[in-house]
Amino acid sequence: MDNELKREIILDNYKYPFNKDGSDELNYEKVNTNNASCIDNIDLYVLVEDNIIKDIHFNGEACAISTSSTSIMLKNIIGKSVKDAINYIDNFMNMVNELEYDESLLGEAECFTDIYKQQNRKTCVTLPYTGIKKILENYI
Repeated sequence: MDNELKREIILDNYKYPFNKDGSDELNYEKVNTNNASCIDNIDLYVLVEDNIIKDIHFNGEACAISTSSTSIMLKNIIGKSVKDAINYIDNFMNMVNELEYDESLLGEAECFTDIYKQQNRKTCVTLPYTGIKKILENYI
């Protein structure tokens, strides 16, 4: 994936984020993720039924990296089993941390392959992943 395509994916998911501004429904679990060193503050609302992620939406304020990362993550894990979603999350975190990973699992999230070069942005890009994993681990 070339750098221009990476920028395009990030900006598109920032300007038109997937499943942003959903309502706080009673049967959804909520987790807040925030970054103390910047404006990133995202609430994730997750609906899991029969060990399948049926829906996730989010609200909050965040930078372009964190918002686009959240949008891309949601597109990649809604409809997956909890086990497959955790596998995707672990694979993404491996990529970000320069460990071995399977790029075929990442889809658009591959636009963040170079994020390790900007250590201060690693928190932004991983924020939604660490938050959602807290909820999903309760289903294992």
